[in-house]
Amino acid sequence: MIRAAVVGLGWWGQKIIHDLRHSAHVQVGLGIDPSQDGRELAEAQGVRTADSFEHALGDGSLDAVILCTPHKFHAEQIVAAAKMGKHVFCEKPLTTTSAEARTAIEAVAAAGVQLGIGHERRFEPAVMRLRDQCRAGDLGTPLVFEGNFSQDKFLTLPPDNWRLSDTDAPVGPLSATGIHLVDLAIALFGRPVEVWARLSTLATAFANGDTLTVTIGFEHGQTALITAILTTPFAGRVTVLGSRGWVEIRDRNHPELPRGWDVTTVQRGEDPISTFYPPHPSVRDNIEQFARAASGETSYPVTFDEMLSNVRTFEAITRSARSGRVEPVG
Repeated sequence: MIRAAVVGLGWWGQKIIHDLRHSAHVQVGLGIDPSQDGRELAEAQGVRTADSFEHALGDGSLDAVILCTPHKFHAEQIVAAAKMGKHVFCEKPLTTTSAEARTAIEAVAAAGVQLGIGHERRFEPAVMRLRDQCRAGDLGTPLVFEGNFSQDKFLTLPPDNWRLSDTDAPVGPLSATGIHLVDLAIALFGRPVEVWARLSTLATAFANGDTLTVTIGFEHGQTALITAILTTPFAGRVTVLGSRGWVEIRDRNHPELPRGWDVTTVQRGEDPISTFYPPHPSVRDNIEQFARAASGETSYPVTFDEMLSNVRTFEAITRSARSGRVEPVG
C-alpha cells in the first residue's frame, strides 16, 4: 500500500479519488487544489486537503503524487516530486514537448522513483485481449489501426477554461481524447515515423479546435487512422485489421462511467464472433499497477520509450495541424 496526494481536484481528480476509495494498493492521503470548491468536494469524500503543491512535497507520510493538473505544469511538478523522492503518476499527456518529456523522465530515473501515465485504455480487458491476439498472430500481419474517441463534455466549459486554450491544451481534441488512441497504436505497432493531421473548428468557438483527424505512419509500414471530436455525443471505437482477420471494440459509454465493450472478431472463412466485456475499473487498475511497481512488486507496463514516443508524436501532430503538411516524428 502506498499513500498518495491527488494534485488537481477538478473533474478527473475527483473521479480518481472516487475510484481509489476501496483500493488495496493506494490510499489517497491528501488532495491539493487552490480552488475551495475542489477541496470541498474532496473533503466530502473523506480526503484531507491543502491549497498548494508544496504541501504534498513536504508531507513525509506521502509516497507519491497523482498529477491531474494542466499539461503545462506536468514537467516541473514531476521533477520537483522526483527530487523529493516521491513516485509520480501523471495524467495524459505526460508533457506537450519532447524536451520536457526527456527532462521529466531523466528526473525520475535519476531519483529511482516510479513514473506512471494516465493511459487507462491499455487496462481495458477487451484491449488487453486484442494485444494478445496481435502478439499471437491471430489476425495475421497487423495492417491498420482505426480509432475514434469523441465526446461533447467540454461544451459546458467556460471559454477561459484551460482545456479550451490553444496554449495550455494545444490541438484540443488530441490532448483531450485522441492521445489515448495514439498510445494504443504505439503499444500495438511500435515507433511512429510520420504524421498528417487536420484540425478544424466547425461547430464551436473552441480556440484549440473541435474536430481532429490524424494519419500516423509506423516504422514497419502499418498505419493508424485516428478521429477525435469534441462536439458530438460520445463515440468510442478501436479496430485493428490484419491480413487474416480483424477485431473491433466498441465502448458502450465514456470511460468516466464504463458500461462495457462490444467486441466483434472476424477471421477469414469463419462466422463473426460477438463478445461482451462487462464494465471494468481500468482507471483504478492503471494506478494500482503503478503503485505495485513503486512498491517493487511488479514492472509498470508503459515504458519510458513509449511515453517519449507518444509525446514526440503529439509534437508532430501539433506541427502538422498547423502546417497542413506531413511531419516527421522526431
